[in-house]
Amino acid sequence: MNIIEIIEKKKQNNALSEAEIAFFIDGICDGTVADYQASALLMAICLNGMNAAETAVLTDKMAHSGDMLDLSSLSPTADKHSTGGVGDKTSLIVAPVAAACGVNIAKMSGRGLGHTGGTIDKLESIPGFNTGLSDTAFFEQVKHIGIAIISQSKNMVPADKILYALRDVTATVNSIPLIASSIMSKKLAAGADIIELDVKTGSGAFMKTPEDAAALAKAMVNIGKANGKKTAALITDMDTPLGTHIGNNLEIKEVLAVLHGDGPKDLKTLCLALATNIISLSRGCAKEEAAHLAETALASGAAYEKFKQMVAAQGGDVRYIENPALFPETALAVEVCAPQPGYIAKMDAENIGKTAALLGAGREKIEDSIDMSAGIVLHAKTGDFVKEGAPLATLYTNRETVKSVSCEQFLNAVSFSDTPPQKRALIMGEVT
Repeated sequence: MNIIEIIEKKKQNNALSEAEIAFFIDGICDGTVADYQASALLMAICLNGMNAAETAVLTDKMAHSGDMLDLSSLSPTADKHSTGGVGDKTSLIVAPVAAACGVNIAKMSGRGLGHTGGTIDKLESIPGFNTGLSDTAFFEQVKHIGIAIISQSKNMVPADKILYALRDVTATVNSIPLIASSIMSKKLAAGADIIELDVKTGSGAFMKTPEDAAALAKAMVNIGKANGKKTAALITDMDTPLGTHIGNNLEIKEVLAVLHGDGPKDLKTLCLALATNIISLSRGCAKEEAAHLAETALASGAAYEKFKQMVAAQGGDVRYIENPALFPETALAVEVCAPQPGYIAKMDAENIGKTAALLGAGREKIEDSIDMSAGIVLHAKTGDFVKEGAPLATLYTNRETVKSVSCEQFLNAVSFSDTPPQKRALIMGEVT
């Protein structure tokens, strides 16, 4: 067996065997398969696809390329993953709601890149919050308080790091088997028994159409099932930013509002739906019972207390949780107003996310620094009627030089009409 034969086989649109996939993953990790050979196979996969069995094997071999966490003594444990979007702070609400209902939440998250925000960045906007717990400390925290959210271990899924870097520079990112295996290999390595997925679709999502999002959701659920995990997915709207706050400590403020029973309806609705699935899968109960438990955890303040408990356990300053006004503000707060009257027909979530990044809230390269206070607060959203001159959003930044261009960029992301736009469903489907 050699890599050239494997590339040729996939080029001819034939399914790869488990041994051939293992040979490929072992080779990229030990250097016996060159980058240009790996890139050739990635292109063949991108063009010809993989069947469900191949994708499951690829994911399993990637997951086992590095450290694997054993959480079996804490069983059942649950993890939740979103495919990314703008204003998507659901993990920070879903996790404490589920934990308050007795589910052990053991979650590893990533940082933001491009127009999407990252859960780890948001948590690190809380002074002192430590996302770099050791595996032992992570395990012990889940054992004692039922919840921990940390950054991914450096020794976890090294194959994915290699393949992701190659996909980024060879135009092979947009492949459902490769996307699904990248996401699910990290979920499998993290060790949770239950995986809840939030697959976004729309202008601010990687999957632009509901059909592509559904295909990705099905691929990931099949991978979870093939690897013995209880897995479910919601397909949700990301054509418009989720909630009203975009940016790291701004989103923490919105999380706290929801945990106190307030906050935007779309954010609260989605978080309760995701938490309901996790609770139902974990406890083996009907969704109606799980929904009641989730709503009670939120309304009673139990979820807020669980979030505060996690912050304290990971070194965060709980004074900021108890009094969000302590979070620092930016030097500039620029109001963007409607240039005309009418209904907001569309808010391009991707370009609004890029505007937030321009203000300092995001990064283009993973090593870039971010401004934890920068971001956007929306005052109107798609479907709302606004008068000419009415505030659409406030942009927060410490960068004087981007003030005018960011206002222009935001306005270019918003379109108006004389009639109300057709309403998009927040939750478009479910895969179980």
